[in-house]
Amino acid sequence: MGNTQEKPSGSGGGAARLDQATAGSGTRSRGGGSVKKPHAQGAPEKGVANGTQRESSPAGGQQEQDSHAVDTSYLDAPAGALPPHLARLKNEGNHLFKHGQFGDALEKYTQAIDGCAEAGIDSPEDLCILYSNRAACYLKDGNSTDCIQDCTKALELQPYSLKPLLRRAMAYESLERYRMAYVDYKTVLQIDTGVQAAHDSVHRITKMLIEQDGPEWREKLPEIPVVPLSVQVQHRQKPISIEQAQARAARAAQDEVRRKEAQFTLLKQKGNDLVKKGQFQEALEKYSECLTIKPDECALYTNRAICFLKLNHFKEAKQDCDSALQLEPGNKKAFYRRALAYKGLQDYLSASSDLQEVLQLDPNIREAEQELEVVTSLLRQSLMDNTAHTPRV
Repeated sequence: MGNTQEKPSGSGGGAARLDQATAGSGTRSRGGGSVKKPHAQGAPEKGVANGTQRESSPAGGQQEQDSHAVDTSYLDAPAGALPPHLARLKNEGNHLFKHGQFGDALEKYTQAIDGCAEAGIDSPEDLCILYSNRAACYLKDGNSTDCIQDCTKALELQPYSLKPLLRRAMAYESLERYRMAYVDYKTVLQIDTGVQAAHDSVHRITKMLIEQDGPEWREKLPEIPVVPLSVQVQHRQKPISIEQAQARAARAAQDEVRRKEAQFTLLKQKGNDLVKKGQFQEALEKYSECLTIKPDECALYTNRAICFLKLNHFKEAKQDCDSALQLEPGNKKAFYRRALAYKGLQDYLSASSDLQEVLQLDPNIREAEQELEVVTSLLRQSLMDNTAHTPRV
């Protein structure tokens, strides 16, 4: 659909994808005429000797260049109601644009536009596309003023056409005519709310307008046209291209990632707040929800282990610490909390081993030293009790 946008610079912005195929680079004059690129005169072309075209081989010798047929079938593709010779000009412009030759593409679109006038072609839709495509070339070459003029002509032919609106908005923004850009972007979003470039630009320009015009910035805007419902319905019913479908799928995937990230951050914060309030069961549930979004987040396992420990669910606390250590083998919190879980399970030897691991990683953890003393005492007592209950032979 051509809703991709390059961030405009002071000399001009990027252009959305052209209608149907798109086109390639250079600079051309505006209007019906065109400026040919100068070529060196009199100099022999490289690889031509004695009337035979040759090219150098890697070994320094000469070998004849194989002639390869160039596929030009795209030139004969139908192009709306345009007659064949004008359709070829448009298709060639699209091809050049697609390969980054914007100046050459501009020349072809200009020839097609002039050809329509000479032949008396009355096809508003085709002329709208030609002006919109040429506007994209101007925008790519940094000529925002001519881009705006061509987009305006296109919109006179086909009101509420999406691409000319979007390209004109980008051109206005590159010229720092933010109010006009804002109006066009908002009009685009009335037609298609899925144009992410327009959403991003509206947010960006809103900040600029607030800085520029203060709290009353809305009152200084030109009137934003109301797009007829019939136009919106017609746009939604248009079949979309493969590129448009891919772009929409990519945007949907990005939106889903952002949504999940926001949900994750909120749930984790709620879990942390509940722990501070001593509501460990509720906090445990929040951390569990987080793990459905990010199952490889180590901190979630160590945080949930705290909740299990406070609820005396020592086996589950140990399992969460095991999971954390699989993700981060040197995680001090996981070792320390697993030691507490072992202590709760009365496995004092394993608890002692984990506490010693903590102190080996960081000898300055006072809590681990104190807990090791307690666990060592419990281990000693356990061994004495076992000895006392062992019958003598």
